[in-house]
Amino acid sequence: MKQIKGINHVGLRVRSLEVARAFYQQLGFEFIVGPIGPEPVAVMLHPSGVNINFILNATPDASIDNVLMDVPEKHTGFTHIALEVDDLDAIREQLNEREIPITETVELPDGAIFIFVRDPDGNVIEFHKPA
Repeated sequence: MKQIKGINHVGLRVRSLEVARAFYQQLGFEFIVGPIGPEPVAVMLHPSGVNINFILNATPDASIDNVLMDVPEKHTGFTHIALEVDDLDAIREQLNEREIPITETVELPDGAIFIFVRDPDGNVIEFHKPA
């Protein structure tokens, strides 16, 4: 389908708008609107154009185990969002300042480096520095 121009947004189910909003604001996202609609949904937008829709219907006392990443059975589904960056050292420094732990670092032979963090609901975020 040649008409597809890109990804419009990523939907993440979260337990608390306030907690998710505070976390993603630390990553530079700006709150746009919400809760709206039948789900309900809230929207945050990064100046780079990355749009995240928070689906606000998670069970409040649900475990933060990520069913796609943290259980032995490997379920199908989207496992993470990858955000391309141009300065991984600056990202590491900012994550450290905000006390957001890096859960994994992967370095490829071609020089590409990826670092991973988790949001408060266990959703995985990759910061991707191409070679």
